[in-house]
Amino acid sequence: MSQADQLRIPDAARTDAKSFEILRVWVARQDQHISMRTGVWEDPASWGVVLADLARHIANGYDKFEQRDPLAALESIKAAFEAELRTPARPMQGEVGR
Repeated sequence: MSQADQLRIPDAARTDAKSFEILRVWVARQDQHISMRTGVWEDPASWGVVLADLARHIANGYDKFEQRDPLAALESIKAAFEAELRTPARPMQGEVGR
């Protein structure tokens, strides 16, 4: 992976000495690969907030860069999320850390 393929670290994370990363997702070898830190919150429901925030950010990105309705994008994300939870397309891969 080249430097050009890496995402920018948000200013708040770069300038906060106590910040830490909780999730990375890559597309490699035509598949999704994840490395994450699960022991951040005692309540797993906190991850639901993270996933909802992430979905809204993605929908806003579709609005900003592709002029697509963010609510329609969010509904599409939600439908695919629920379908994937019911019937996973592939086995999970990646690292899990605390």
